[in-house]
Amino acid sequence: MKLKIAVLPGDGIGPEIMEQGVAVCSAIAQKFGHEVSYDTALCGAHAIDEVGDPFPEETFQICEQADAVLFASVGDPKFDNDPTAKVRPEQGLLAMRKKLGLYANIRPVETFECLIHKSPLKDEIVRGADFICIRELTGGMYFGKKQEPTINADGVEDALDTNYYTRPEVERILHVAYQYARQRRNHLTVVDKANVLASSRLWRKVAQEIAPQYPDVETDFMYVDNAAMRMIQDPKFFDVMVTENTFGDILTDEGSVITGSMGLLPSASTGSSTPVFEPIHGSWPQGKGLNIANPLAQILSVAMLYEYFNLKEEGTLIREAVNASLAQNVRTPEIQVEGAPQYGTKEVGKWIVDYIRQK
Repeated sequence: MKLKIAVLPGDGIGPEIMEQGVAVCSAIAQKFGHEVSYDTALCGAHAIDEVGDPFPEETFQICEQADAVLFASVGDPKFDNDPTAKVRPEQGLLAMRKKLGLYANIRPVETFECLIHKSPLKDEIVRGADFICIRELTGGMYFGKKQEPTINADGVEDALDTNYYTRPEVERILHVAYQYARQRRNHLTVVDKANVLASSRLWRKVAQEIAPQYPDVETDFMYVDNAAMRMIQDPKFFDVMVTENTFGDILTDEGSVITGSMGLLPSASTGSSTPVFEPIHGSWPQGKGLNIANPLAQILSVAMLYEYFNLKEEGTLIREAVNASLAQNVRTPEIQVEGAPQYGTKEVGKWIVDYIRQK
């Protein structure tokens, strides 16, 4: 297979982990006889510094013309600490999602047996947890009408974010969620706040209408606050959960902590154009250049990329290599066991590449 991949390293630790992701992608391509080419493009704070735009038109064109996008991270403290900044790195991420029509974010939450001890939850609670969060990605407050802080007619400073959804937006993400549930354990949890929010009542109304189309899937509904508690008390309850943009952003980060490290979880964003594969963590600027960032989420994003194109054997080998590295304590500092040798970003990536080549 021929694959053209747009590579967006972004900010902070992004370029370091991306280097390892691309190395693994190339090793797999060589192993299985695929032809993979890469186009690297600017995004995030780096793009703002270079051209004044966190998602330049050139980057969009590269992404649109690619078969897939491999993305790392965006974000920089100089923007985080400046509430008056008119242009921010994260705007590039939102622009990418909107322009590419990426309305479905797929985030698997899976525990690793050898890392159970790293979870903040008790072993018996977290062991065996395996679910997918499906987050609507192009609607809600992140894209609704906004008003920046300003002084109103009464002399009071106020601001506004509108949580706006349409029926077609809700319908399409629900169908995605049901399809994933059918591929797994046939259980879907729709997360909303229908007792308070009008937008959530639309979600629940549409979900109740669609559910009969999937009689083989058990559907239940859960308020977002209850879902947050249930994820901590009984994460094994969930199979597939689907929710709106803001709730999904928060719940998926909560879910990532269950595994013991945000550096372990990949994600995919799909929709009407080029799919994007990325780790769920941020740019971690404090770790930039120190060779300590965990590359596994980036590498597992490559596994999801291959699996998206129905190259299951390729994805399986990447996952096998990652599991082998963990089992043999080839780990970056935040997940390394006490007294074991220290490995950096580059060393972990090289070990996984060597494993793939030797299989």
